[in-house]
Amino acid sequence: MLISTKGRYGLRSMADLVLNAQENPVPLREIAERQGISESYLEQVFALLRKAGLVNAIRGSYGGYTLARPADQITVGEVLQALEGPLTLANCAKIGTPLECDKMDSCLTMPFWKELSAKMEEVMSSFTLQDLVAKETLPGLTPEVKEKEE
Repeated sequence: MLISTKGRYGLRSMADLVLNAQENPVPLREIAERQGISESYLEQVFALLRKAGLVNAIRGSYGGYTLARPADQITVGEVLQALEGPLTLANCAKIGTPLECDKMDSCLTMPFWKELSAKMEEVMSSFTLQDLVAKETLPGLTPEVKEKEE
């Protein structure tokens, strides 16, 4: 699986929004300039993020975008799924809607793909936008997965 530019640029732009939104909406033009991304491309990306309920658009001369929820309540998984659709490593491992395959009953590799997809989902669901911008996560770029207390 390869995350497209839409997913990568969208996640970078959401992190930029976390750092720069403070109390005012951030114009897309400013995000595009800081991130070196085409503004017209970001318009398409932010339309999907808005449709998914992750950002709010404010119109007007002082308009722009804000997060729809606090950064610690928006996961990397939510952002990527809004931009990429369901993320899985094999079609037969899609959670909830397995692909019909004539080998489903005898496939020796399907359990592996399902477990790997579940682990990937676990990491993406446990990592928030706030985690992305936290200073301590930047040096190694591989923060430990947070233990969920349930």
